[in-house]
Amino acid sequence: MKFVIVKDYAELSRKAAEMLVSEVKANPKSVFGLATGGTPVGMYRELIKLSQAQSIDFSQASSFNLDEYVGLSSTHPQSYRSYMQENLFNHINIPAEKTQVPVGNTIDHLAECARYEEAIRLAGGIDIQVLGIGNNGHIGFNEPGSPADSVTRVVQLTDSTIEANARYFDSVDQVPTQAVSMGIKTILGAKKVLLLASGEAKAEAVRLMLEGEPTADVPASLLQLHPNVTVIVDHEAASKLTTSVLAGTKPSGS
Repeated sequence: MKFVIVKDYAELSRKAAEMLVSEVKANPKSVFGLATGGTPVGMYRELIKLSQAQSIDFSQASSFNLDEYVGLSSTHPQSYRSYMQENLFNHINIPAEKTQVPVGNTIDHLAECARYEEAIRLAGGIDIQVLGIGNNGHIGFNEPGSPADSVTRVVQLTDSTIEANARYFDSVDQVPTQAVSMGIKTILGAKKVLLLASGEAKAEAVRLMLEGEPTADVPASLLQLHPNVTVIVDHEAASKLTTSVLAGTKPSGS
């Protein structure tokens, strides 16, 4: 696991965007696994800037998002499809038909989950999977207790996750209680993983991810089982790490 500490959120966002640009330059047909939430917004903003400045071509690339709320249509302003359109897809030349987000308002969730897994398989798998980390250590919407062999499925959101996401809705009562989410096995199937964490609120989750044994109680810790993971955190998110972990850190700019 490659671990990089940067000064602040702005630098984190730039470095993450540069990694995605390098990926599509090396492989124009890259398959991206994409995340939503607050942390990736800066990365997407920087990716748009780099795309415009360097004429980065995404026309042969494709993407799969980690998750979508159950019950929200793709046009709902708080759906993750709307988030992706607003924060990235509307601003780069990736074909709309090559951007996949789970369907949250289908009448058959089991069929949708199976379809999503098959679509990832038919695409040749995900080349680089972007992740954030929840305050409770979740990745995607794989809450504590999610098994390592889980695949795309409907998950029940914890109270802490619902409360954390309430800031995007008018009230906590409007936050969906379930989501369709890639599973841990699906995420670990990506060729590369890039996890981003920013802010003091994520410091304990980052510590448990890196310093504890791999356990379903801290889903992000299961990334220790993957052979090619890059973790980029800012100083605040790294504030609870011990000296032994920091000794193996690659400082920003090296």
